[in-house]
This record gives sequence, structure tokens and C-alpha cells, in this order.
Amino acid sequence: MGKEFSGHVCALLVVSVWGSTFISSKVLLSHGLSPADIFFYRFLMAYVCISLFSHRKMWTAGWRDELAMVALGVLGGSLYFLTENQSLIYSTASNVSILVSTTPLLTALLTAVIYKNERLGFVQLGGSLLAFSGMALVVLNGRFILHLNPKGDMLALAASLTWTFYSLLMRKMLEKYDIRFVTRKVFGYGVLTILPYFALVEPLKCSSTLLLRPVVAGNLLFLGLGATTAGFLIWNWVMKRLGTVKSSNYIYSQCLISMLGGYLILNERITPMAIAGAVILIIGMFIAQKNNKQQKVSTCTN
Repeated sequence: MGKEFSGHVCALLVVSVWGSTFISSKVLLSHGLSPADIFFYRFLMAYVCISLFSHRKMWTAGWRDELAMVALGVLGGSLYFLTENQSLIYSTASNVSILVSTTPLLTALLTAVIYKNERLGFVQLGGSLLAFSGMALVVLNGRFILHLNPKGDMLALAASLTWTFYSLLMRKMLEKYDIRFVTRKVFGYGVLTILPYFALVEPLKCSSTLLLRPVVAGNLLFLGLGATTAGFLIWNWVMKRLGTVKSSNYIYSQCLISMLGGYLILNERITPMAIAGAVILIIGMFIAQKNNKQQKVSTCTN
């Protein structure tokens, strides 16, 4: 019971950090870095950092597992961040936030389909739907302005799907390999698979004058060491401890952190609708977590 409680605490800690990354990203974007640049530097920094204490084992047990690691680097790294950030170019922030936040629902449904022994209970499904509706109210924050933008909305939904499949594949890999080893592979293959983007679409910005500016360097350090290195390590441990469905439900709460950060730092207003949505979201998350006692990943043997 104590270990599961620590899993919930760590999940809240990670989503709190991830929910605040939008502020750092906005600062970096305003200084001329592209979304791909930000992803590259934060994952490269994370790979170097984790390699300092996880470098003895280089390869998996076979080529199939190695390909699975490449897939993790794409699904949880390069493809996810590209689709999510590019979707903001063609669609509204509200649309993207809501569509990307379908991840917990998709994860719960696909887990129930793939793992037959883990049925999705009505209480759990109802709680997840309630949390999703509360999240939507927080994101809208008093503005009923949702316009269909097919290209951007499809990219946002693709981002949700990539993280869903990342979670399911990560579950399988954590049954066979150490968390640090798998996380290092995600960072390494994430960096490698973003390189074609720089060669074919937009070159990487690597000006020392830009990167060594205190505000740029500080925000990159936060994203690379805090949100990525520590965030991914702890999140992968949380998925192993709580399971894919329980941990994914915490993604809903990121919008609460974003809302508070926007209010405290960017002077964005919080409406009664957003407050009501926050209450509904918390109740829904509590209900969804209560009825899911079988969602645990097997203990790693390495």
C-alpha cells in the first residue's frame, strides 16, 4: 500500500512539472527556437545525463527488442513532440489540449482490448469520462470557441495515439529491462529519429550566442534535466508501479498546473467554469483510480 501511495505522489509530482513546461517552451519559442530545436536539446541533454549512471549495458537481448526501443524513442519522443507542436500551428490551443488529453481514455480502452484479463469497469470508465469533461471545462475556461481544423486536429489526435502506444509498449519493455536502461534508449532513439527533420524540413539552430543566453540556457536546463531526465525516469517508474491506466489518468491534471501557472506567471484569468471543471476533474480522477486494482506491470527481473 505504501509503495502504491508513493506511486501516486510521484505521478502528481511529474505532471506538475510537465504542466509547467508550457511556460518554458513559450519563452524559448519567443527567443527564436523552434519546437524541434527545443525537443532535440532537451532529449540530447537528458541522454547525456542518464548515460553518466546508466552506460554499462548498450543493447537489448535481441533485434526485436531493439526495434521496440526505437519505436519507444519515436512514439514517446520525436513523433509525439512533432505532432503535438505542429498541431498548434493549424489548430487552436483549446482543440489541441482537449484532443491530446484523450490519451487516458484511449489507453484504458486499448489496454482492455489487448490485455483480456484487465477489463475496463463501468466505474473506472465513468470516472475517466467525468475527469475528461472536467478537463475540457478547465481548458475552455469560459470560452465556448471550438472550431474544426481538420489538419491540426488530426495531428493532435495522432499525438494522443502515439503516447498511448508508447505507454502500452513501455509496459511490455519494463517487464524485461531496467527502467534506467529503457529510458536511456528512449532518449537516444528520440534524438536520432529527429535528425531527418533537420535535414529535410528545417535546420537545427545551434548558435552559441542564442543558446548561451541566460534565459535560454536556464529554460533548456529545466526542460532537459527536470522535465525530461527526471520526469521520464520517474514517470516510467510510476507506470511500472501503478500500471498504464492508473498513471495515464494523471495526465488529465496537467491542465490544472497549466491553468495555475498561467494565472500566476502570465496573468491569465480563471473563470468560474474553469474552477467548476477543476472540481469535476479531481472527482473524476478519484473515481477512476478507485476501481482499477489489476493495472500493474510485472516486476522487472533485471
